[in-house]
Amino acid sequence: MRSVRARAALGATLVVAVALVAAGLAVLLVLRANLIDQADLQAEVAAREVAGELATGTLYAEVELDDEEDHPVQVTDEEGRVVLVSKDLRAVTGTGTSGVTPVPSAPAGASPSPGDDDDDGDEDGDDGARPGRGEVSSDDPDFSEGTATVDGTTADYRFAAVEATTPEGVTLTVYAGAPLAAEQEAVNTVRGAMLTGLPLLLVVVAGVTWLVTRRALRPVEGIRRELAAITASEDLARRVPEPGSRDEIAALARTTNETLTVLEASVERQRRFVADASHELRSPIASLRTQLEVAEAHPELLDLPGAVADTVRLQVLAADLLLLARLDAGEKPGSATVELGALVREEVSQRTGDRIAVSVEAPEDGAFEVSGSRGQLSRVVGNLLDNAQRHADGRVAVSVAADGGGVRVEVRDDGAGVPEDERERIFERFVRLDDARSRDDGGAGLGLAIARDVAARHGGTLTVHAAAEGGAAFRLWLPRSA
Repeated sequence: MRSVRARAALGATLVVAVALVAAGLAVLLVLRANLIDQADLQAEVAAREVAGELATGTLYAEVELDDEEDHPVQVTDEEGRVVLVSKDLRAVTGTGTSGVTPVPSAPAGASPSPGDDDDDGDEDGDDGARPGRGEVSSDDPDFSEGTATVDGTTADYRFAAVEATTPEGVTLTVYAGAPLAAEQEAVNTVRGAMLTGLPLLLVVVAGVTWLVTRRALRPVEGIRRELAAITASEDLARRVPEPGSRDEIAALARTTNETLTVLEASVERQRRFVADASHELRSPIASLRTQLEVAEAHPELLDLPGAVADTVRLQVLAADLLLLARLDAGEKPGSATVELGALVREEVSQRTGDRIAVSVEAPEDGAFEVSGSRGQLSRVVGNLLDNAQRHADGRVAVSVAADGGGVRVEVRDDGAGVPEDERERIFERFVRLDDARSRDDGGAGLGLAIARDVAARHGGTLTVHAAAEGGAAFRLWLPRSA
């Protein structure tokens, strides 16, 4: 029961079983109701035929009781006494009385009993309860179920009770029965057929569901096997098979392959990142080690400023790598409110000794508030200023302004600019253009990559364009705080 095929087969079988049982019960109930209606009709017809003869004044002994086995008849008078029964009727239940022996009474056609007047009360049916003289009741008969023993055979019957009044004013009740054997036999036959066919049908449903589900899930098994092989081989270049159908399984296969593509790119990016980081770290570490070894052997040759510079470069690179690792891990920025104008002015104020002075265009009364991490946003602005000062010829400018539903910070320089075909590549990690490959001047190629990642984590963007001064213009856009 752990497989989808087994659960699907069981579920379909149970649903079909419940539906068939409900349908079978409905069929049996309808069939029985129809057969009982037919029996009621036969009993009513038989009862009205006898009642009609009695209403015309036919003597009890002369009443024709045909087909006594199928339609046993019992007639009672107003006092409940049996006055007429079928010849071979030996016992009866379900009628007005269980008596089957006629008692002596005034025959049909005799003078009315003392309680009957010669007026037209009964004839006109003024009391509304009995038919008039010489009439048969037109009301719907009463029906009941019982048994009758005819010629030694006992069977179930459906009885109809019809009233009739003789010409002499005697009201009689005629009970005529119709056999229920046909109804019972038909119901039993249908029930037996259902009990026999239902298990077979359920077996067929279960088998067909099992086969259809197995065929439908065959591509899923292929996907599972290929994923297991990819896991075992650690080869993310492999892809799962995609069926030619346009169903959910094909969509699952396509989504799985898309996920593998993204995962492969992520792993490759991580490997390249580790390789580039190792390469970048090796140079300052090797330089620092060389200087320390020389200083150990010849203290007078120690290049202390160079050792400090290599140590600082190593510290900055380690901090950059740590920040990138935290960003890759999905670290969310803080939710503090940061005023970008004040942040830019503060960052520029700390660069009084830089090679090129930075001009600021950030109104002090402007509302340039965004939500995020003040430290990370300060790092972005600092990286953009460092990049601009590294490439500028003599001018660096930064401006802060409102832009739609956000705030735009633009850093411009008058350097050589960024070629259009390189404007996306410069945001990749450890990427430095040809004129920035110097270890001392070019950095490690992580500043712009960190700036874009931080901007993306804050819901913003970072792009590069051509500046009016002739160099590059880096535009940082961040949404305003709510």
